[in-house]
Amino acid sequence: MEIKNIAKELSSNTYPGRGIILGKSPDGKNAVIAYFIMGRSENSRNRIFEENDRGGIRTKAFDESKMVDPSLIIYNPVLKYEDKTIVTNGDQTDTIYDFMAEGHCYRHALLTREFEPDAPNYTPRISGVVLPNGDYKLSILKSNMGKPECLRFFFEYTADAGLGHFIHTYKCDGDPIPSFEGEPKPVAVETNDIDEWTTLIWNNLNEDNKVSLFTRFIDLETGKTEDRIVNKNK
Repeated sequence: MEIKNIAKELSSNTYPGRGIILGKSPDGKNAVIAYFIMGRSENSRNRIFEENDRGGIRTKAFDESKMVDPSLIIYNPVLKYEDKTIVTNGDQTDTIYDFMAEGHCYRHALLTREFEPDAPNYTPRISGVVLPNGDYKLSILKSNMGKPECLRFFFEYTADAGLGHFIHTYKCDGDPIPSFEGEPKPVAVETNDIDEWTTLIWNNLNEDNKVSLFTRFIDLETGKTEDRIVNKNK
């Protein structure tokens, strides 16, 4: 499979929706994470990322007076459980965290969940877990070709320096919006600098639809994390 350029992947798609990129820096020293959200409606665009007290971030309404329905847009995208980082596009982050706390794995957690109840889009639930050694797992729960039947796919990767994998909720814009298809896309991670990584992703997301971006580098020797948050609403 061809290793893709992340800038081209993002800039050529006006609406990938929400996306997760997991990988390893070229020097092999850091696990690399990115999570972004986009929006077409006023309600979806009325959001920011902010730090939570559980080792990650939460979404929050930028203007509380304009919030219509928080059910699918307010959640913890990132949580840390012990030495693992959980990244998802919905409240399944908490489901995975709770199952891990009970000694189960992320697969068990996601077997209890399905795509979002937003017919006719049936937005997929995408999830990732980064392990202490940098290896990572990705999953997508999606409809069966637009029918309300849940298909569950799980992917597990050994981290390789300079390589990542990218999964997003939507194949492209549309009405209804078509779900992501196939395996997570292999993408090159070409920088050891978190600020360059953050700028690269943010600048290539569609200007009209991008909302927020979170990035994290995890030092694989010490476990120390370094984060960045970019919000279009300020």
